[in-house]
Formats: sequence, C-alpha cells, structure tokens
Amino acid sequence: MMKEPIWSIAIHGGAGTMSRDRMSEQLQAEYEAALGAALDAGAAVLASGGSALDAVEAAIVLLEDDPRFNAGRGAVFTYEGVNELDASIMDGSDRSAGAIAGVTMVKNPIRLARAVMEKSPHVFLSREGAEEFAREQELEQAGPEWFATPERRRQLDELKERQVSWFDVDLKYGTVGAVALDSQGHLAAGTSTGGLTGKRWGRIGDSPLIGAGNYADDRSCAVSATGAGEFFIRANVASQICTRMRLLGESAQQAADTVIAEVGGLGGDGGVIVVAPDGETAFSMNTSGMYRGRASSEGLREVAIFSEG
Repeated sequence: MMKEPIWSIAIHGGAGTMSRDRMSEQLQAEYEAALGAALDAGAAVLASGGSALDAVEAAIVLLEDDPRFNAGRGAVFTYEGVNELDASIMDGSDRSAGAIAGVTMVKNPIRLARAVMEKSPHVFLSREGAEEFAREQELEQAGPEWFATPERRRQLDELKERQVSWFDVDLKYGTVGAVALDSQGHLAAGTSTGGLTGKRWGRIGDSPLIGAGNYADDRSCAVSATGAGEFFIRANVASQICTRMRLLGESAQQAADTVIAEVGGLGGDGGVIVVAPDGETAFSMNTSGMYRGRASSEGLREVAIFSEG
C-alpha cells in the first residue's frame, strides 16, 4: 500500500523582544490572523500538489504586503529615511538560488529574488542593477508611499532622538520567511526584510545572504533566519544547520538549537525556522518571541508569538 505524499510548511514574521504584558489581546489576535493567512496561503499550494518554491513565495508575498511586518510594505527606514529591501530564495532540489539587496521600488522583493534565480545567470543583484532587472522582468513596481508607514517613521524619529547607535538594536519588528517540503520531496526556503531601523552606509544583513539567513538542500533541510544579522552572517547560520543535519545526523531541532546557541555565544539574538526532508519542522530562538506558524499534511496547524508557546 502506497503512503500518502506528505508536505510541510513553516513561516516566521521576525524574532525579538516580545512579551504578553506589552502586547494587547487585540494586537496579538491581529498578528496571529496575519500569520495564519500567510500560513494558509502556502499550505493551500502544497495541499494541491504545488511546489515548495511556489508555497514559500505565496506565504512571503502576503507577509510582504502586510504593514505589521518588516518586509515590503511596512519595511523600516534607513537613517536617511528610505525603505531598502532585501530578499532571497533557494530551491533545495538543485541548490539554485536568487537574492537581491537595496531595492526601493519593487512591490514584492521575494518575487524579484525568484526571478534572479530563474531568469538570470546570477545569484545576487543589488540596488540599481536589481531595479533595472525587475523592470525588464515586468515585476510590479511601487513608490515610496506604498512601503512607508507612520509607525516605521515614528521608530526612526525615536531612534534619532535617543541617539543610541548607528542603527537600532531594540526595535526588531520582523524579517519574514518561509520554508517548505512539497509532496514531490523537494525543499525550498525564502527570506525577505527591510533590515534594521536607522541602518546606514548601504548595510546588508543576513536575509539575502545564501548560507547565512537562507538555505535549502533536499539532502538535509531548509532554513530561514531572523535576528541580529551581523551575528547570523558570522555564524553562517542557515547552512550550518543543514550541514549538521546532513553530516552529523542531528534532528532539525538539535541542529537549530546548537547553532542558535552559538549565535548567542557570539552576542547575537534571533531565531530560525527549519523543515527536514521527512516533514519535521522546528523553531529555535534565544529571544522572548518569534512570530511563527507551521502546518502539514498530517493536520498540524499552529501559530505562536511568544517563546513559551
């Protein structure tokens, strides 16, 4: 008797300082609904036999369009008052990948990252070149007014008033990401972000960097990360998790916990979502919360915000 095909998906909307006493029940419900909508969009693709890549893109597009999250619409401002967007996507079946950084006019950066992967000879495009390629591919454009929101402007103004740093280390409102296993046994991962409030000098974090903030390999796992990008780059977080699973035989949870502990040891914080070839999903974080959710062909469906569940 043949086994039914399995599929699995996990999403995140960023990790950071989150506590129940600082979040109203209404706001919590709004975030859970937004996460649920993105999760359901990705799950619907997988349930109908669609690809992991399509599922990852479908989930992330909804999160990019939601101003609650720091990606696409609602991205944070640079120090100069611009919304600069980074994204990456990776196909675990052949380890093809696409990434973009510093774009300002592309409505859905994850779609541009996928176009780079599928329709260019390159892996990583940035700034004006990436914008030019997006126009050539006829991807939907959007002006500054689409991305900018009053809350993100307030955060930048607050940072400048406090004069705390070159960029904000406290206001980690959400990079977004998704990882998926499809019924054909293929994995994919995607990550999208507006970076850090008040970032300067064209700073790029881990989200568009293959191996750091994003990685997928059918032999081991798919990972999307969120948190203090500089530390995730130094620890090569996403590929390290996959390597531990492939070469050491660790479970998704073991590998994720070990690598996040390494990030903490360096002084960084954040979290990851992971999916394995058998459909196992894992969350790991060293923060008080991470917007997250997961669903599977086995009937699992859950969303959560705080680290304790």
